[in-house]
Amino acid sequence: MLNLPQAATQVRVARPTTQLQAVVAFYRDGLGLDQVGRFTGHAGYDGVMFGLPDRSHHLEFTQQVDGSPRPPPSRDNLLVFYVPDPEAHQGVVNRLDRLGHKPVAAENPYWEKIEALTFEDPDGWRVVLAPTSGI
Repeated sequence: MLNLPQAATQVRVARPTTQLQAVVAFYRDGLGLDQVGRFTGHAGYDGVMFGLPDRSHHLEFTQQVDGSPRPPPSRDNLLVFYVPDPEAHQGVVNRLDRLGHKPVAAENPYWEKIEALTFEDPDGWRVVLAPTSGI
């Protein structure tokens, strides 16, 4: 019997937003993620997908045409990118700064201890840029 790790070929994390264009600008123009797909008017939803270079991991943001309530995120809802190359890390920070996104204090002191920077996207979800590699 195959377990999920052997059977799955791709992972996509999806979440709703009520400000799709601002979220797209944050993840595409600020973080520099590749937009790998987009759809409009699909069963009342519009959406955009971003992927890492090998395209095995996607982020999808959807917006319901009629709007949909969404609970606010906590300060511990994190999307963490490990960017050990200092030049690449600073480049992302500079792009976010040019778009008006400044670092915010991390809820978990671990991130500041390793000198990671935390940013909020337009919906208040947090993205951590960690200068060290993960586990």
